[in-house]
Amino acid sequence: MTDAATTTAPTAVPHGVPSASGSAATVELRDLRRTFGTTVALDGLDLSVRPGELLALLGPSGCGKTTALRMLAGFEHPDAGQILVDGEDVTGVPAHRRDAGMVFQSYSLFPHLNALDNVAFGLRMRKVRPEQRRARAAELLELVGLPDKGDRYPHQLSGGQQQRIALARALALRPRVLLLDEPLSALDAKVRLTLREEIRRLQQELGITTLFVTHDQEEALSMADRVAVMRAGRLEQCAAPAELYGRPATAFVAEFVGTMNRLAGRLVDGRTAVEALGRRLPVDGEAPEGPEVDVLIRPEAVRLAADPEGTARVTAAAFLGAVTRLTVQLPDGTDIKADLPGHDAAALAPGARLTVSLPDRAVLVAARAA
Repeated sequence: MTDAATTTAPTAVPHGVPSASGSAATVELRDLRRTFGTTVALDGLDLSVRPGELLALLGPSGCGKTTALRMLAGFEHPDAGQILVDGEDVTGVPAHRRDAGMVFQSYSLFPHLNALDNVAFGLRMRKVRPEQRRARAAELLELVGLPDKGDRYPHQLSGGQQQRIALARALALRPRVLLLDEPLSALDAKVRLTLREEIRRLQQELGITTLFVTHDQEEALSMADRVAVMRAGRLEQCAAPAELYGRPATAFVAEFVGTMNRLAGRLVDGRTAVEALGRRLPVDGEAPEGPEVDVLIRPEAVRLAADPEGTARVTAAAFLGAVTRLTVQLPDGTDIKADLPGHDAAALAPGARLTVSLPDRAVLVAARAA
């Protein structure tokens, strides 16, 4: 039953009720390494989480993000490296003494217990008095917006309600660190949106240090104080959402977070500038071996102008609410995406001829795609 319960260590407080102190912990993962047979799950991961922040681990399947989270929880053990919480090395500490609460994608509620007893389960294991654990469970149900669902069993609750119960159970023992393993991926889009806002509100209200694993870019960017993008067991970049999107450190981050166009370019001026679409632009960061490279441009940065004599043409338009995404075919047959406000896009229907240009600023470049 270890995975289903909150993995929080005992705290010496009056009457056995966990205190509220210590919830804003510092977490450090130092040079974590883990292999499973011939598969390298973590390859020297270094990561620090600040007190009280929500940090999202984002990356493709198999990048090591869930392995890192399970190591912090104590469910997996590294082959090498250290895990520190508030400067204390907990690498060898068993899961039930890690002082971490974990919420799983699958909810992991006990089907034979009602919502109140599910929330109070960890307190019961700590021998907290019945009246105190009932009061604490009722307080948590109120906190997650389900004060009238205490007598309901898991099968009587919706997916979103079950996940709220799982969150309340993880918070019942006031852990120093909250770990969320893709907790919203099993929910439908509307419930997912509501619940991610609720989780963020609770996390900020409680000030608890939180690690959130997700493969959903929008989820990570909208919820997290910082996002750590992982690839093949290593950290590519850890930054605030705006910086991650606007100034990605690597080509992988640039293409994994949001939508990115690749345009054919040629390095010049000793690889400090690149020529593309008739413009010479400074290179942002380190350039790969060239001279032929790809220039990485966000759809909103592409500039379009209607031109009956233009050599590019619109091939498709997709309404996305505030913007319309146009697919534009360049003279060499390359398709790129361009985001325009709806009223501007209206004049560029599929079939329209136009000219394409780039903004006058430094750009990321990557090795030419095969």
